[in-house]
Amino acid sequence: MSFKWRMILRSLAFLAILAASPLLAAGEEIPTAEPFVGRVVIDGLESPWGMIWGPEDKLWITERQGKRVIAVDPATGQKETLLEAPEVKIGPQHEGILGLALAPDFASSNLVYLNYTYMDGEAEKHKIARYKYDKETKKLGEPKDILTGVPAGNDHQGGRLAFGPDGSLYFSKGELGHNQGGNRCKPNEAQRLPTAKEVAAKDWSAYVGKVLRLTPDGEIPTDNPVLGGVKSHVYTVGHRNPQGLLFVGSVLFEVEHGPSTDDELNVLVPGGNYGWPYIAGYQDDQAYAYIDWAKVKNCEKVPGDAYLPDDQPKVLETKWPRKDYREPIRTFYTMPTFYDFKDSKFGALAYLGWATIAPSSLDYYPADGPIKAWRNSIVISSLKNGALYRAPLSGDGKQAQGDLIKYFHTANRYRQVLIAKDGKTIYVITDNAGNGLDENGLPNQTMKNPGSLLAFEYKGE
Repeated sequence: MSFKWRMILRSLAFLAILAASPLLAAGEEIPTAEPFVGRVVIDGLESPWGMIWGPEDKLWITERQGKRVIAVDPATGQKETLLEAPEVKIGPQHEGILGLALAPDFASSNLVYLNYTYMDGEAEKHKIARYKYDKETKKLGEPKDILTGVPAGNDHQGGRLAFGPDGSLYFSKGELGHNQGGNRCKPNEAQRLPTAKEVAAKDWSAYVGKVLRLTPDGEIPTDNPVLGGVKSHVYTVGHRNPQGLLFVGSVLFEVEHGPSTDDELNVLVPGGNYGWPYIAGYQDDQAYAYIDWAKVKNCEKVPGDAYLPDDQPKVLETKWPRKDYREPIRTFYTMPTFYDFKDSKFGALAYLGWATIAPSSLDYYPADGPIKAWRNSIVISSLKNGALYRAPLSGDGKQAQGDLIKYFHTANRYRQVLIAKDGKTIYVITDNAGNGLDENGLPNQTMKNPGSLLAFEYKGE
């Protein structure tokens, strides 16, 4: 047989192998420490971002860049599309479909809430829309906007939705990354409160860096806090990039990204002020101090980064005298003033070497769950480290106590964690791309399981 024909046959054989074996890694086992077993439930997702339990014990997942909501059977990996939303504006990292939530009376109303970015003329905006689930067609339809015109951008969107036991809808909104990076010279308005005139005109421009509280129809609840003499949708103030909201009973937990130090786990209270941009983490004057870049002369021409150049004016945390400030119940982690943020080991991706974890979501492991060591804990997903962190809670469920425990590290970016109803399996969705840390703790730009749903199942007694 000629060399030419041998090569053709080899090529055909290789193609046959590819045809017989899926190119994606669904079903692949994930190396995991006992007593857990890890596997890939499904991959090939288009930037999955939000995940909840839907009907028939299926996982409902939003695809940020796919502009879709899908349902996945976690036992088989079978996928079906519930909604395609062409109006959605997508971008490289923060725009698109983000959070979703089922109405408290979903069993009878079939109502589902989504939030996403859209274009209003030339401006990016954020909205919350309500859909109705058709049990026969298994589709989401009859869309109705309940809150529109919230400012949006290319960074720090926040984007989680959660219904509280009071029947109100809570929505986390970031401050759009103003005062850092490419948005460094834009004013950070996480502390600015809406005026009565703005509320009357339905001008929500002050809603950045806040957690909002709405009625199911998008109105302002009558018992919302009065802040600065004005009642609006604003429930709490002073957030950076709040990417996790979770009710445990009547307690509302929230996680948000810090700058180069002090990611936060907070308990939110009505009218609480959580400090950003004047405070990151605790009010302790450690590695963080506030520079208002928008007020720096010739800001666009001044080199700036997260390392707080000595020649720029800074506001120490303890110089901010607000009495309504609420400190976090846990930080990840507070760095001392002498910490070296420019570790050469990480090169141009220096931020990956910081001790922050970029918390992207949280879930609660119940006090009566089958994994005894996990009982009464908050479980937090990390983008930078591709891992879960467990924070044990106090008996009253309002304080974090003891050491943080890290689990299930892989060379991925974990976008959301969701615990199975029986408490035996922990599900995670992963980003398609981005920067993280590999198995050796070194910078990594190639995800091990991009756009995937992972499952970590408990096999102990």
